[in-house]
Amino acid sequence: MYNKGLTRGVFYLGDPTDTDYTAVGCAITTISSNLTEMSRGVKLLAALVEDQVGSGQNLMGAARTLTGAVSDLLRSVEPAAGEPRQTVLTAAGSIGQASGDLLHHMGEGETDERFQDILMSLAKAVANAAAMMVLKAKNVAQVAEDTVLQNRVIAAATRCALSTSQLVACTKVVSPTISSPVCQEQLVEAGKLVDRSVESCVKACLSATDDSEHLKQVGAAANTVSQALSDLLQHVRHYASCGEPIGRYDQATDTIMTVTESIFTSMGDAGEMVRQARVLAQATSDLVNAMRSDAEAEVDVDNSKKLLAAAKLLADATARMVDAAKGAAAYPENEDQQQRLREAAEGLRVATNAAAQNAIKKKLVNRLEIAAKQAAAAATQTIAAAQNAAVSNKNTASHQQLVHSCKAVADHIPQLVQGMRSSQAQPEELSAQLALIMASQSFLQPGSKMVTSAKSTVPTVTDQAAAMQLGQCAKNLATCLAELRTATQKAHEACGPLEIDSALSAVQTLRSELQDARMAAHDGQLKPLPGESLEKCAQDLGSTSKAVGSSMAQLLTCAAQGNEHYTGVAARETAQALRTLAQAARGVAASTKEPQSAAAMLDSAQYVMEGSAMLIHEAHQALVSPGDAESQQRLAQVAKAVSHSLNNCVNCLPGQKDVDMALRSIGEASKKLLVDTLPPCSKSFQDAQSELNHTAAELNHSAGDVVHSSRGTSSQLAVASGKFSEDFDEFLDAGVEMAGHTQSQEDKITVIGNLKNISMASSKLLLAAKSLSVDPGAANAKNLLAAAARAVTESINQLITLCTQQAPGQKECDNALRELEAVRGLLDNPSEPVSQLSYFDCIESVMENSKIFEFHGGLVCLLRVQAAHTHDAMAEAAQLMKEAVDDIMVTLNEAASEGGMVGGMVEAIAEAMGRLDEGTPPEPGFFVDYQTTMVKYSKAIAITTQEMMTKSVTCPEELGGLASQVTVDYSQLAHQGRLAAATAEPEEVGFQIKTRVQELGHGCIYLVQKAGALQMSPTDSFSKRELIECARAVTEKVAMVLSALQAGNKGTQACITAASAVSGIIADLDTTIMFASAGTLNSENEETFADHRESILKTAKALVEDTKLLVSGAASSQDRLAQAAQSSAKTITMLTDVVKLGATSMGSDDPETQVVLINAVRDVAKALAELISATKCASGKPADDPSMYQLKSAAKVMVTNVTSLLKTVKAVEDEATRGTRALEATVECIKQELTVFQSKDVPEKSTTPEEFIRMTKGITTATAKAVAAGNSAQQEHVIATANLSRKAISDMLTTCKQAACHPEVSEEVRNKALHYGSECTTGYIDLLEQVLLVLQKPTADQRQQLAVHSKCVAGCVTELIQTAEAMKGSEWVDPEDPTVIAETELLGAAASIEAAAKKLEQLKPRAKPKQADETLDFEEQILEAAKSIAAATSALVKSASAAQRELVAQGKVGSILANAVDDGQWSQGLISAARMVAAATSNLCEAANASVQGHASEEKLISSAKQVAASTAQLLVACKVKAQPDSEAMRRLQAAGNAVKRASDNLVKAAQKAAFDKADDHSVVVKTRFVGGIAQIIAAQEEMLRKERELEEARKKLAQIRQQQYKFLPTELREDQS
Repeated sequence: MYNKGLTRGVFYLGDPTDTDYTAVGCAITTISSNLTEMSRGVKLLAALVEDQVGSGQNLMGAARTLTGAVSDLLRSVEPAAGEPRQTVLTAAGSIGQASGDLLHHMGEGETDERFQDILMSLAKAVANAAAMMVLKAKNVAQVAEDTVLQNRVIAAATRCALSTSQLVACTKVVSPTISSPVCQEQLVEAGKLVDRSVESCVKACLSATDDSEHLKQVGAAANTVSQALSDLLQHVRHYASCGEPIGRYDQATDTIMTVTESIFTSMGDAGEMVRQARVLAQATSDLVNAMRSDAEAEVDVDNSKKLLAAAKLLADATARMVDAAKGAAAYPENEDQQQRLREAAEGLRVATNAAAQNAIKKKLVNRLEIAAKQAAAAATQTIAAAQNAAVSNKNTASHQQLVHSCKAVADHIPQLVQGMRSSQAQPEELSAQLALIMASQSFLQPGSKMVTSAKSTVPTVTDQAAAMQLGQCAKNLATCLAELRTATQKAHEACGPLEIDSALSAVQTLRSELQDARMAAHDGQLKPLPGESLEKCAQDLGSTSKAVGSSMAQLLTCAAQGNEHYTGVAARETAQALRTLAQAARGVAASTKEPQSAAAMLDSAQYVMEGSAMLIHEAHQALVSPGDAESQQRLAQVAKAVSHSLNNCVNCLPGQKDVDMALRSIGEASKKLLVDTLPPCSKSFQDAQSELNHTAAELNHSAGDVVHSSRGTSSQLAVASGKFSEDFDEFLDAGVEMAGHTQSQEDKITVIGNLKNISMASSKLLLAAKSLSVDPGAANAKNLLAAAARAVTESINQLITLCTQQAPGQKECDNALRELEAVRGLLDNPSEPVSQLSYFDCIESVMENSKIFEFHGGLVCLLRVQAAHTHDAMAEAAQLMKEAVDDIMVTLNEAASEGGMVGGMVEAIAEAMGRLDEGTPPEPGFFVDYQTTMVKYSKAIAITTQEMMTKSVTCPEELGGLASQVTVDYSQLAHQGRLAAATAEPEEVGFQIKTRVQELGHGCIYLVQKAGALQMSPTDSFSKRELIECARAVTEKVAMVLSALQAGNKGTQACITAASAVSGIIADLDTTIMFASAGTLNSENEETFADHRESILKTAKALVEDTKLLVSGAASSQDRLAQAAQSSAKTITMLTDVVKLGATSMGSDDPETQVVLINAVRDVAKALAELISATKCASGKPADDPSMYQLKSAAKVMVTNVTSLLKTVKAVEDEATRGTRALEATVECIKQELTVFQSKDVPEKSTTPEEFIRMTKGITTATAKAVAAGNSAQQEHVIATANLSRKAISDMLTTCKQAACHPEVSEEVRNKALHYGSECTTGYIDLLEQVLLVLQKPTADQRQQLAVHSKCVAGCVTELIQTAEAMKGSEWVDPEDPTVIAETELLGAAASIEAAAKKLEQLKPRAKPKQADETLDFEEQILEAAKSIAAATSALVKSASAAQRELVAQGKVGSILANAVDDGQWSQGLISAARMVAAATSNLCEAANASVQGHASEEKLISSAKQVAASTAQLLVACKVKAQPDSEAMRRLQAAGNAVKRASDNLVKAAQKAAFDKADDHSVVVKTRFVGGIAQIIAAQEEMLRKERELEEARKKLAQIRQQQYKFLPTELREDQS
């Protein structure tokens, strides 16, 4: 570690003006603190070494040499010394030699001398090349004419020489400890510094002279330096890849695994498969040759035979693969040949795994050994840094917490080091490897806690150098822990199948140890160990017995299922629990004073060990023959015997026998209640009643003593349980006596029944007390005991109440006294919890119950008000503080990420991974909720990762923000993953989710680190390649996470997919409505609506059946739910298609009726989306869960909307009723919108008060139209009113809630806005219903009511506007009038579209571009269609510009001062629509370009074309608002719009046909083999992820279109109507 501090100190020292003195101080602090610790360790080691040949003296001499070298270095860097930099570097190099000698004398040489020699020679090669570079640069300086440029070249050459000297010195320092990742990092940083100095020198030379010969020499020298530096860094990276030189098997094995995956994913491309097969054949040939060579050199004959057999197996598999490859090459179009090659590759992969299994396992164990060593070293350094920072830490609490965590880690370090050394000393010993794995797992949790404590302590340390050292050590430890976690998991997977044998051996050892303890006890020599006591050991044994039982149950389950991995884990956990049990049993036996009790305890524990060994053996046999019924039966019998032995062991604890005797006594006494005839009464009624009351009080008191003694000693519990059984016997006799005095047989039966209930409650009380005394820390044990005590008291009260016939109120007083007696004992233990209420809830409860005291009433009320006020203020302050801290953390993370500092992000990801291993979260929810959130964050990570791949090439400086986003998304994913893993069923799914999320975390860490490295060196091609590889790995791991989630709940995942599909359908319907409103939804043939009516009705009825299956699927299996969700999504797609065809067949002459029909099916789709969401949330939940009620409500809305669609379809051709039907559907839609508005759901975004005000104007216009439609009673007016009302109310409610929920809006204004929004909607519903009444009964009185309702709506609108004004505040001002810039913006949009069209022409010029040629291939058709769309949109925008000029000339725009604001708003709408057309056309051109080049899919092209069509519809709507329908400009505009729509439809059809043809070409061959099946699943999941990501992007684009939709204005609509 001092090597690390040394190299950092050398880096930081330079020009005094540029020196980072804090960093230098940190480095020197690191050197001094570690040197002190090293000196102590060396002294101790020298004293322990056998000094036969002077090894101890040599060790001390080497340590003195190292100390002297460090002293020389520190003296040379003193500011007063003034030593040149070269002297400092020389002193640093001598430290490297001294440290290497010390490690050699200690026997800890980590790196072979050959590697160090090569490393030094490569460093010297860099120095020689740099020296030549400096000479060439000096030649350039001599010929430079400009003095400034000459000096610049000389300075750059000097820096190059210094950085090279620094690299050589760094190499000398870190060479002995190059296995440390920190040292590797320092050497790589030194190399990058040389690279940057060389680059700077070359630039200076280029700017200093034009002499080509000199510049050529400088360039050649620079290339030589770069090559030498690349060789050096590659040598270091090659060593760092696995901590030691790569073995002969590793590279070949890795190549085989990678290439076989490529073959699996290349199905369909025979050429690629054959090419990969050649690579695979070469790799297997190398592996076979290496194995045969090892077999010849092997001394052990058995091992040699095994190697030869494995080599033959691999050679045979290679031969089969080669034959299959030849067949595939000869017949590239034959799918059977390709499948044969795939199967051969699978067989080769399996053979490779079997042949290289030992090598792979050895590699993984070696990786774990290195990770354990690095983690132990990092933890030691962190502890040293914590001790050094203790003096300057001013926060006592944080210091104590850090000290506690350091102590916990220090206790685990010896175990970890011992496990590492044992594994290294015994590489073939499985038990040593498993011990290392267990030690590593035990080390992770305390290590993570120490990292957290150290990070929280850093801000409180006043010494900046000490704080920096502590922070760096904590960061290094976090990285080492992440590597240790990964290495432990991989090694455990490799060594796991042999855990059963190790566990069996451990249990047999425990049995022998207990036998030795039994003999010692017999001789009276068994003594308790330090720290052991009877009570402590008894509690340990009781709590451990439950752990043993739980692990054994898991062992049985896994063995029965034939799961070898989980059976091994359960066997290991069972052995660990049995070890603790054996230690506790020995402690109890050693601490007890009764020899018989001690012997009984040891004997029973020994029986447990014998039975457990038999159980593990039978579990192993069950794995060998998983279907053997006899083996399963033996396993069950052995498990039963072990459970009985375990119970006997627990019953041997002091106090347990007495409780069992009390239970038997209660059982014997209760037999008196089973007789048919009661004995005759021996006492009078009064005496019997008095006796019953007395014995009841005694029994109640004894119950309290049992509760109290269960928390005390075992002797106290024994006395209390005996007293309780005696009191119960007396109470039972008194109860039987009282039953004999009852007057009727029915009363007698009731009394006997109550006595039986008391007997049962008493037994439960003793069992609960027994359980608590055995394991006081058991979950919910204290609550169960308290509940049992209350049950005894309540059952006694019921009996006394039944038997008491005294004055009114007497029984209530008696009950109250007994209640007080029962809870009196609780006051003796005020710290014991008695309920689940929080502190404030308890205070609230006390205050509520205190109201019965009238003289305290006023004071209590006052205190409650004050307390509530204070609590609210504290909550508000805490929230503000949290938001402020979150903001500053985000700011700091963004600033750090922009500079390439990603340490905080790596730590955040590592912390999130660590939290995955924490215990079960309190009160977990339902898996489906976490599944939905995890899918969202997983997709977000995948999208960001893809963007990072792009930015790494185009814009590396933006990688920091993307890395920060990945960190945030992963933290949320890990949090949800922990909850999902805890709630997943079965447990294997939860384990798989947790494992996949952790693997994704490792990938994210590597990705973030590579992003930071690339930001520091944007031109480093090596870093770019590494980032792209890491990004691909992250994408694959995201797919694995999604796969694990889908395995958890297949049905809910199908619901998520179906909901996404329905959302896309709704968006498509919105676009269709815009085309219909613009009058451009024309029929392309002679079809009529009657041709589609039956299809619509039939499909709607099918959707109703799917709805029933969907609702019932929430309570059924996941498979049925998945089928129902998929079927409903398919049916709604069919329904929307046929409804759109029906609406199109009506023609554009009646656009309002088209809109009515499309709105009806849109309501159905929206209801289905809500129903799918409700079904997903309700899946697997009980019938009384609130989500079930929401499901029923959503189902009712769905049925209502389908019924409304059917009515609309039947009435759409009836001109006399279709207006009425449309109005009824609108009323129902508005009611549903109002329900959503009144819910407590907060909108995802907010809007401005200005937008809110504009939306309220639509209500005024719709109200006027509604009144006019009611007076005219014409169906076309009613239809128009229905469509306008639906949109106006929906827009108002949406913007009202968005504006009201803005964070800057006060609570009072928010409530007022929501209130008047509801009132306005309710009033408008009343108005529409009044219009319906007028249509049915057109009387004068009914028409007069229209004005009354309209005034009510107008009043609410006025209140809404005033509320919106109150939202704006005092600083708001009106925007400038934008009418004057409309012409410029329109022409600018047209120019943009023309530029895009020219770009398309340059892509692939055509000789005849004006006519479509069906003989062209797909790419050429794409270009032709895209060019047509670009030309059409250019003409469209120019026509819109002409229409705008015509309106200005006519005086309709800008001439009336009163309408200036409205005209400006119209112009803004026109401008935004034109901009959207231009942007959509540009996106289409880019998509066409990418599609022709093979970089984009047909789906992206279709989406771009639809975007052009949607924006075109908006522009048409915007232009038609103020224009004359019969004007020349308007006719040109309509023609241009129709041309755009036709061109877009042609492109969509061509792309869809291509996509359909491509889909038909694919055939899915499902593999039954395990490896092939897994590869096939991964490929399918990757495709699914890509599709879902594209859908998500399309939804975001559509959301942007909706946000910029043109806003209808009242005055404009009146002019249009006129």
